[in-house]
Amino acid sequence: MLIAAAVCPHPPLLVPEATGASGPGLAEVQWLRAACQGAVAALDAESPDLIVVVGGAPRTAEYPQNAAATLREFSIPFAVGAASADSGSRPILPLSLTIARWLLAQAAPGASSAETGIAWWGIAADAPPEECRVLGEKLAALAPRVALLAMGDGPGRRARGIEAARDPAADIYDADVAAALAAADPAALAALDPGQDSDLFIAGRSAWQVLAGAAAGDRFGAELRYAAAPFEVTYFVASWNRRAPAQPG
Repeated sequence: MLIAAAVCPHPPLLVPEATGASGPGLAEVQWLRAACQGAVAALDAESPDLIVVVGGAPRTAEYPQNAAATLREFSIPFAVGAASADSGSRPILPLSLTIARWLLAQAAPGASSAETGIAWWGIAADAPPEECRVLGEKLAALAPRVALLAMGDGPGRRARGIEAARDPAADIYDADVAAALAAADPAALAALDPGQDSDLFIAGRSAWQVLAGAAAGDRFGAELRYAAAPFEVTYFVASWNRRAPAQPG
């Protein structure tokens, strides 16, 4: 049963090695990091039996616990188990799960305890909503108390155009996602159109729809911790917590 969820983005800049100790926009990056770490820490505070991490990947599959995490392709000196990965003995986590691994290590050290397991799932970036729903239902049923960390970025088309130029389509999409996350509305997330993914350069839709499948039919409280496009890509951070069933009047 899903008891809590967090939504975080997965830009490499969340890892301090990517930005250094100073530079343009660092204050905004620190704010974003703090929001993500708060959301992940809130998951751990729920004392789940299992934390399931889901993020965009080349294909839908579960990754083993010993999968390596590396940002080598971004020229960032961050790696976990990369030496073994070089020898071909370990699969490598996609970017979304690599950033999640860093976040969990920073904000939820209890997640690596014997009492709490972690499952790593990639969802194909182009997975249709029905596939996402089915996977979400499956993941929510893996343990009596499941916490889900959904990793995904919002529209990135602004970063490919004129800096600070308005993009009405991206603005509408941002508003819809922010409203759905702030209201803990699985149906609204499930209704997101996958046809907009390539046009708006969206990297989070499939992971958000896995969350929608995991949370469908239940009531959650919500906190939208962050929603902005500081570097022309939209990032959302949110927390959902299961509410007790309403008592009959």
